[in-house]
Amino acid sequence: MESVVQSRIPSEQSKILGVESQHETAADAFTKAFLKNSLPRMKENDIKEMMAHKAVLLEYKTQRKKKRKIRKAKGLNAKERRQLKIFQLKPEHQKYELFLPLHELWKKYIVDLCNGLKPESNPQMIQQKLLKADFHGAVLTVVRSKCPSYVGLTGILVQELKHIFKIITKEDKLKVIPKRNSVFSVEIGDFVTHIYGSKFELRSSERSAKKFKVKGTIDL
Repeated sequence: MESVVQSRIPSEQSKILGVESQHETAADAFTKAFLKNSLPRMKENDIKEMMAHKAVLLEYKTQRKKKRKIRKAKGLNAKERRQLKIFQLKPEHQKYELFLPLHELWKKYIVDLCNGLKPESNPQMIQQKLLKADFHGAVLTVVRSKCPSYVGLTGILVQELKHIFKIITKEDKLKVIPKRNSVFSVEIGDFVTHIYGSKFELRSSERSAKKFKVKGTIDL
């Protein structure tokens, strides 16, 4: 059997297969290299013993794919945002008229949110809607505050943070008003409502997901 395996391929079959027989030394070197590559975990002596006594089942050597590390985009932290002044409105942008289109969009948004703000609308339902609403673009007026200097300030809300409202007045001045200890009025057409800043001491994104309990009005 070994002589048949090691015999040279006839010239006619060699032409058909496109393969030429190698010399004995070259064939022996190829066989050893092939077996070593096919059976990488076995030693040379063990391979020889197996070839002498047992049939050899050759396996394909598969290449392991390297796992690519996916880098997640890292956002800016609070300190970096402050250093870059991301949330600061530039002086040239502090113009009341620039935010009037935003106010018009907000009025349409709030009317749709409250299903039209009809006279027969349920006040508690509207109150719950407003607690979760986004007020960017609303015209806010400070009607009560423990700090008298804030009372009477009116402007379009341009930025809401966790504890403060930033509004632009008609005089093109940016005012920062703390939510706590302040009551604001909001006019939507003929509808006027009051919001208590203490109820809004959350970010607008957090308020939209929060469940508020219906309670009596909390005064200052």
